[in-house]
Amino acid sequence: MAIEPVVYGASERAPRGDYSRAAANYTCPQNHAAYTAADHDTYRRLYERQSALLPGLASEAFIAALPSLGIKDHIPRFEEINERLYRATRWEIVAVPGLIPEVPFFTLLANRQFPVTDWIRTPEEFDYIVEPDIFHDLFGHVPLLFNPVFADYIQRYGQGGLKAMKLGGLDELARLYWYTVEFGLINTAEGVRIYGAGILSSGGEVEYCLTPGTKSRHIRLDIERCLRTLYKIDSYQETYFVIDSFQQLFDGTAPDFTPLYEKLKHMDVLPANTLLPSEVELLPAPH
Repeated sequence: MAIEPVVYGASERAPRGDYSRAAANYTCPQNHAAYTAADHDTYRRLYERQSALLPGLASEAFIAALPSLGIKDHIPRFEEINERLYRATRWEIVAVPGLIPEVPFFTLLANRQFPVTDWIRTPEEFDYIVEPDIFHDLFGHVPLLFNPVFADYIQRYGQGGLKAMKLGGLDELARLYWYTVEFGLINTAEGVRIYGAGILSSGGEVEYCLTPGTKSRHIRLDIERCLRTLYKIDSYQETYFVIDSFQQLFDGTAPDFTPLYEKLKHMDVLPANTLLPSEVELLPAPH
């Protein structure tokens, strides 16, 4: 299971990547020639495992866009993905050495550039990695950037992040990213499906998050409620917020969050496994 210790920003542990080669905005060349045969094999095996798990569980929008990553048997070149991605939604991916600070992270998103970590986990980390690597970022995040509405939501989130830094709302806004971009679920005609990258790139949470009867909650997304809710960084999630469409995400971030941040200062945060009296569990209990 791939777990990100933070949504964005520098981790408290020593950075894993080589930051000496990064520019002022933390981007760097991908250096595709540096990947070893073992690196490419790890990517291939991860891709095969995750893609085999997703039919009937991942959102159709994600499954339809997954082939846009191109090759499956070795790590793709970013410039080749960008040729297709820019034509589709005017986005591009940029290489970064690892987790980056808030300002460059938000700035990149606001300018329709998605930061992708350029190193890959070791074979020993195949099932669990503490920081996001190239497989998590490419496989989990990039396909939905081919979806115009979701891509616009990510840009709006970046713009909102830059504003939140001035308003003291970073902790709250981080929860929105976590519960949507990383661990979001979407309601479809076929049932609840996955669109969050943290689940899509995980070996175990793909099935767990849609299994009725677990201790986790599955509730409809409400922005204020989401911004109040703590999340888990070292285990499967105890709350999954469910949207009805990507348009809902985009529209939900349209209002000015300034009064919301002020309101939240006077409200208690909610534990990750909270179910409020007015809320309904969306996945039925097993019979």
